[in-house]
Amino acid sequence: MTKPCKLHILGGDSRLRAEQARLAFAMGHHAEIYADLAELFDASPEEGIILACDDVAEDGMAALLEQLNDNGIWLPVVAASHSSDVYDAVEAIRGGAFDYLCLPLTPEALGRLIDHAMAEAARHNEARRRLVEARKRIGSLSKREREVLDWLTEGCSNKAIARTLAISPRTVEIHRSNMMAKLGASHAAEAVRLRLEADLQHDSAPIDPDEDDYVASQGAG
Repeated sequence: MTKPCKLHILGGDSRLRAEQARLAFAMGHHAEIYADLAELFDASPEEGIILACDDVAEDGMAALLEQLNDNGIWLPVVAASHSSDVYDAVEAIRGGAFDYLCLPLTPEALGRLIDHAMAEAARHNEARRRLVEARKRIGSLSKREREVLDWLTEGCSNKAIARTLAISPRTVEIHRSNMMAKLGASHAAEAVRLRLEADLQHDSAPIDPDEDDYVASQGAG
């Protein structure tokens, strides 16, 4: 028998929450229900799975996860929706959802979810923590430092980056050194790994010279 799991049912109307809770209990699992995020934050659960209905993820799964992260809740989040559109499922997963379930919830779907969670939840949560930490570190970079990191991730040398950004190789070296220090990276491969873990889109459009270049050029002197 599958090990009992705690299901945190978030959002939806009271009838939907009650139906989902009854199903969980009938299958030998435990369920807690929350009308909204405020109630979930008050409870601050530390184990189990969050089943988030459409209304609490209306701004997108990424936005919901950010709110949970800010409140120290790292449980895997499953998007629950009455939509069977593949596009909606893909968007939820891209936004960071652990899984996607169509409502109404069935015993078969819940059983598959629990099995999936038992096998993959720990790995998923660790990856989510790494992503958040990587984005925080990269968010501390200046525009030029971020640009250097982006091109470094593309495999470009300092000279190639300098040509692309129309600055001197020495200035690139200074931006790169500052970038590595802020990221806490001891070598370029570690910085690139953080960039990839952050899963940020690369914008290859050139940017105008800014104050960072002036500061770096003074250091180059």
